[in-house]
Amino acid sequence: MRSRSLLALTVAATAALLLAGCTSAAESDPTATTVDNGGLCAAAAESGPVSESVTVEGEFGQVPSASFSTPIAVEALQRTVAITGDGTALTDGAYVSYALTVFDGDTGAQVDSAGYDEAAPLAPIPVEVGTGIDEFFGCATAGSRIVLAVPGQGETAAQVYVLDVLDVTPADQWCQVVDADAAMPTVTFDESGAPAIAIPASDPPSGVVVDVLTEGDGAVVEPGDSVTVNYTGVKWSDGTVFDSSWEKGSPATFQTTQVVSGFQRALEGQKVGSTVLVSMSPLCGYGEASVTNTNALAGETLVFVVQIISTEPAAG
Repeated sequence: MRSRSLLALTVAATAALLLAGCTSAAESDPTATTVDNGGLCAAAAESGPVSESVTVEGEFGQVPSASFSTPIAVEALQRTVAITGDGTALTDGAYVSYALTVFDGDTGAQVDSAGYDEAAPLAPIPVEVGTGIDEFFGCATAGSRIVLAVPGQGETAAQVYVLDVLDVTPADQWCQVVDADAAMPTVTFDESGAPAIAIPASDPPSGVVVDVLTEGDGAVVEPGDSVTVNYTGVKWSDGTVFDSSWEKGSPATFQTTQVVSGFQRALEGQKVGSTVLVSMSPLCGYGEASVTNTNALAGETLVFVVQIISTEPAAG
C-alpha cells in the first residue's frame, strides 16, 4: 500500500485536498519556456529555505536519495527546481508522466517511491490550473527534477518529495484518434433509433478509435463547443450498458472539454447530424484501476455510440 502522500500526487483531486490551506506564489517558474503556460507558472509554489536546503543525489529518472536537517518545519508548500530539463514545458491541461520519491520530514527516511520502473509506470495525469496539482508541477519542463517540502496534515509529519518530470504531452496531442488495430464492435438500431452495441470476441483496440456510422451535414463541432447528444456507453469487458441518454429519455448537453479525452476526440471535428462509434482505452477514459482510482469504470475500455444533435460555442 502506498503512502497517503504518494496517493495524493497521483490523483489531482486528492492533491487539491492535501494542499488546502497551502499558499502558492505568483512568481514565474524558472523551468518555464516562452509558451502560453495557461497560468501554470504563476500557480507554482514558491521556493523556500526548507526545499532549498535539501540535497538530492542520484541520476534523473532513478530512485534518488535526499539529505536534510530533521525534523523539518514548514507551514506552506515550498518548491525548488533542482534540475531544469530541456524538454517540453507543461501548459494548462497537458499530461505529465512522472516518478516520485517521498521522505519523512521527521526522520529523513524514505517513505515510498514509484514511477521509475518502465514496467510499472505511474499513469500520466493532467496538470490544470486551480486543481492543486499545479502547485507541485507549475510549468516545469520534461527532464526537470523538483524538490517539494510538504506541510504535515493531522498525524502525518511534514514530508519531502523528489519529483522527476519524465515526459510532457500537450493536451491537444493526448489520446489522438488512431486507426483500429483490432476488430471494432458492431451496432444495430431499433425503431426508436436507440443503438445496441455488440462487442467482438477479441482484445480491444488500443488508443482512441472513431468510426463514423452516419455523417451529418450540419455545423462542425469545434473544441470547447457546447454540444447536445444522445449516447449509449458499454464496457468492452462484458458488453454491459453503464450509461445511456436514450434509456434516460432525454439528450445530454455539455462542453467537449468537460468529458473524458476519448469522448472529446469522438466529438470534435464531427458534423451535427452524425452518429459515431468510439472505442477508448482506459487512459483515455477513466484511467487505469489502482488503489487511488476506484471509479467503477477505471481500467475499462469503453465503447460509445454518439448521435450529435447540435453544437454551439460555449458561453464566454
